[in-house]
Amino acid sequence: MSILEPSAIHEALDGLPGWTLGDDAIHREYRFGGFREAIEFINRVADAADAADHHPELTNVYSTVSVTLTTHDAGGVTEKDLALAREIERAAG
Repeated sequence: MSILEPSAIHEALDGLPGWTLGDDAIHREYRFGGFREAIEFINRVADAADAADHHPELTNVYSTVSVTLTTHDAGGVTEKDLALAREIERAAG
């Protein structure tokens, strides 16, 4: 799978509010009402990631979850990352 041009990524991110491009990856931070809600979201993301066989970098600090997506073997952002970002948005509700 080939990496996408920055212009194509930015165009796709127009439909994914809150996501940004940087360091050969796309990023988003989610804030929840508390720790348990954040962990429940992470579990939903894990289900989507396993189904896609594409796994994000996740960090959690109390009620905040940061998500980073990149296709390491391609060396940047691919359609796999954008597709999983869309699934993550659905998981966020």
